[in-house]
Amino acid sequence: MTASPDAPPPADLADEIAALIAAEGPIPLGRFMGLANAHYYATRDPFGAGGDFVTAPEISQMFGEIVGLCLADLWQRAGTPKAAYVELGPGRGTLAVDALRAMAKAEFAPPVHFVETSPILRDAQRERVEQAIWHDTIETLPKDVPLLIVANEFFDALPVHQLIATVSGWREQMVEGVAGDFSFVPGTKLMDSLIPQHLWDADPGRIVEQNPAAIAIVTALAHRLAKQGGALLIVDYGHDGSRHGDTLQAVHAHAYADPLVKPGQSDLTAHVDFLALEAAATAAGARVFGPVEQGQWLIALGISDRAGALTRQARDRGNEIAAAYRRLTHPDEMGSLFKALAVVSPKWPEPAGFA
Repeated sequence: MTASPDAPPPADLADEIAALIAAEGPIPLGRFMGLANAHYYATRDPFGAGGDFVTAPEISQMFGEIVGLCLADLWQRAGTPKAAYVELGPGRGTLAVDALRAMAKAEFAPPVHFVETSPILRDAQRERVEQAIWHDTIETLPKDVPLLIVANEFFDALPVHQLIATVSGWREQMVEGVAGDFSFVPGTKLMDSLIPQHLWDADPGRIVEQNPAAIAIVTALAHRLAKQGGALLIVDYGHDGSRHGDTLQAVHAHAYADPLVKPGQSDLTAHVDFLALEAAATAAGARVFGPVEQGQWLIALGISDRAGALTRQARDRGNEIAAAYRRLTHPDEMGSLFKALAVVSPKWPEPAGFA
């Protein structure tokens, strides 16, 4: 339920964070990011031309259709069991609409479960997928059927913690200051035990990012999949764990912004460490496939044929379809930076597209 037009505007988050810092001292970057993104997503629809950024499902129906076909194919090869479709952070519901339509063509019409906390986005999702069941957390998802879970651009928005090398050892990256003038400062507690040994002597200023929230969610879902069956499909931008450094960024009105300026008014994200997610899922008893580049994955699953079919059906949209195809698959666009990773029950077959 959205706020009434006559309701007072939400309190200024910058002032709230400044008061928190005044009371407790500098706060971890992860806490700052969590507060900022919780406020951001609770108070707006950030997607599309009128928002701050555009995701793959909003670029073209082809993306959601490929996701749906991938899941339907996996479901068929698993023996067509009763299963539920789950989406983490489903945006406006655009991906789900396209995926469910593609799955229906394969005679697969699963119940739909959305994990979403934003009341504004829940309203948008309800307009498109009115039969969905909403959850605040993954804990209340069905426990008696296999789960086919999609997380598109979900993990990048979870609070990231940064550790920074100083002349006196590794410290946690903290945020200090007052509203309108926040800045980074190293914490006082020594954090060397959280750093790989080969980085203990890194030059001052070196940064390592960790995402405990992402690890916790993947671990919990992998345990579920190992017990219940199904798969988790993660599509996001990130790396294979071989990189270290600061990847925190803010986007506002389709342009980069300062992450510390006007918290709650910009989308804060950080690159996903796919190797860390893979390790967590494997330790929890699931099988992992990928990561593979998004472009490679989409092409392996037939997006080129789908683009051709759509062009034949609507020749006046040929340039638009070609532009969307390039944006989703080309290495200079989303094709390389974005990756796909599948976490699968050990009792289920390998998903297509990851060979």
